[in-house]
Amino acid sequence: MTNNKNNYLFPLIVMASLFFLFGFITTMNNSLIDYLKSAFNLNEVEKQLPNTFFYGAYILSIPVGYLLNRIGYKNGVLAGLGLVSIGFFLCIPAVAMGYVPFLCAVSVFAIGVVLLQVAANPYVNALGTPETAASRLTLTNALNSLATVIAPLFVSMLIVSANTGGASDPKTVQGPFAGIGVATLIIVAVMFFLKLPEIKEGEVSEGGPVKHYKSSAYKYMHLWLGSLAIFFYMGIEIGIPSFFADYSSKLGFSFNAEMRTQLLAYYWLGLMVGRIAGIFILRKYSARTILSFNAIFGAVMLLLSLVLGKMGVDKVALVLFLGTGLMHSIMWPCIYNLALEDLGPHSKVGSGVIATSVIGAAILPIMMGGIQKSVGLIVAICCLFLYYAYITFFAVKGSKIR
Repeated sequence: MTNNKNNYLFPLIVMASLFFLFGFITTMNNSLIDYLKSAFNLNEVEKQLPNTFFYGAYILSIPVGYLLNRIGYKNGVLAGLGLVSIGFFLCIPAVAMGYVPFLCAVSVFAIGVVLLQVAANPYVNALGTPETAASRLTLTNALNSLATVIAPLFVSMLIVSANTGGASDPKTVQGPFAGIGVATLIIVAVMFFLKLPEIKEGEVSEGGPVKHYKSSAYKYMHLWLGSLAIFFYMGIEIGIPSFFADYSSKLGFSFNAEMRTQLLAYYWLGLMVGRIAGIFILRKYSARTILSFNAIFGAVMLLLSLVLGKMGVDKVALVLFLGTGLMHSIMWPCIYNLALEDLGPHSKVGSGVIATSVIGAAILPIMMGGIQKSVGLIVAICCLFLYYAYITFFAVKGSKIR
């Protein structure tokens, strides 16, 4: 097993760097919402469309899972990185053409991120023993979280603050996006020459009893319930930053766009801190226990924020709202690990099933935007309590293997 650990260390580092990349891209896309609203003069529903176009690409996750079965992890990663680079280069002319052409270019690098997500998660899951899988995923997600802290600062310093004249200019994104496109091309070149071992899921453990698996990934109920948990989790993770600007305004804070973007970094910092702690916590406590604890206390923090905001304790309400990131930190790796548990050779397709549910970030925020427009902001934010409730159900009961 020592040999295996040494063999798996380098590919784990490579996968961690990919988690950083798609964490950066995902958060950057979300952090641009407030800026794009001003630049393109959008309403409450239209401003959520970058999430819809970006996360809508995850509908392709199941076909991508089958594709990975044919081409392997490394070729899947290379294809994903190539599409990411092409998408960012396409954004340069597209953003000057208008909002819809820009969104179409976003969907190109979104498909690349889908390939990276579907390939990287089961690969990390398989790089070692099943008992430490959640801890490994949390480790790679910690780097993902580091990227989510940096991305809002990147948007703030290189895009938002570049508009010194007052009015937001959508073409300000062209230079930074070109830089990301070039950086991704360099990563493609490096990855091409790297040797990554192909892992056969279900054959990692040595000396253990032979396991028998069902004929298809689709026959595992906990996979479907876990997929739905990811759907609602995405509504939570993206919902908080998506509605932060409007919520802070409702609390009476008059932050400018740059300040709001910088404050959002604290939300993502909470995710990073929680994931770093989770690397060690998940070696002591089960993923089910930690997931249920975090879902319940995330809901409690949000409830306290709404109550204190109503009472006029604005600063504490704002801190609690952003502080939910700490509770959200290990939800993804815990849900993912529980949903893929005991799938063995069906892990690639199972990963595709789970990743499809990332479209929750495309559907739920825009649905909540519609609720905000028709009923009000607080009612829209209260939708998050339903998402927390389902995740708690999955942790306690739905994740049990049938």
